[in-house]
Amino acid sequence: MKRSGLITTKIGMTRLYDDGGVAHPVTVLSVGDCTVIGNRTMEKNGYVANVLGMREAKAKHMAKPQVVAAEKAGVKPYRKVVEFRVSDDCVIPVGTQLVASHFIAGQFVDVQATSKGKGFQGAMKRHNFGGKEASHGVLKAHRSIGGTGMREWPGRVLKGKKMAGQMGNETVTVQNLKVFGIDDAENLIFVEGAVPGANGTFVLVSDAVKKEHKDLPIPTKINVASNAESGEQPAAETETEPVAE
Repeated sequence: MKRSGLITTKIGMTRLYDDGGVAHPVTVLSVGDCTVIGNRTMEKNGYVANVLGMREAKAKHMAKPQVVAAEKAGVKPYRKVVEFRVSDDCVIPVGTQLVASHFIAGQFVDVQATSKGKGFQGAMKRHNFGGKEASHGVLKAHRSIGGTGMREWPGRVLKGKKMAGQMGNETVTVQNLKVFGIDDAENLIFVEGAVPGANGTFVLVSDAVKKEHKDLPIPTKINVASNAESGEQPAAETETEPVAE
């Protein structure tokens, strides 16, 4: 069984206390208007996936191919669109708005986001090099990386050599973070520990691949309140009770 993940935005960090009064540093993630805007099927696409969109945008602010794709799918354009591959029993109907209760307190998740860009940095900061000795004989080269070349053969710097360069601004995945709690009223997820990226960054959250999970809602948790307001009935596929994997 492989469930869909969620698109969230990073709000920031705070601390929460458990029943024993112990403080836990947590990152606050907002689910917002994360909605299923499409599905991929084995017959048509060769794989099964849910297509999720977040942060509805005006068509004039989006690229034309994205607007045309949204019109063909019969949905509104979203600023962030992501596919999550799932198993056949975890396909979610188009139009379903996902909520924070898709996850449960105590489970482990993997998070993925773009890390903060730190510009061009030296090897000591970028790769944690020790630098040269601060002693006699070292002149104005205390933070340099030392020799990088080879001998006559191959006579070049090998690819992948750790050197100075652009630091950060890359896709980073952090595994096995524990969900401390869920706020259904504000649609928030509290994850223990740090999550890559600046505040406001899109963060992809999914079930941890290296952990076993039990009592998760299959394929997701329905927001009964929003369905009641819109007068719609929950889809039959999503009315299942939590099932142990």
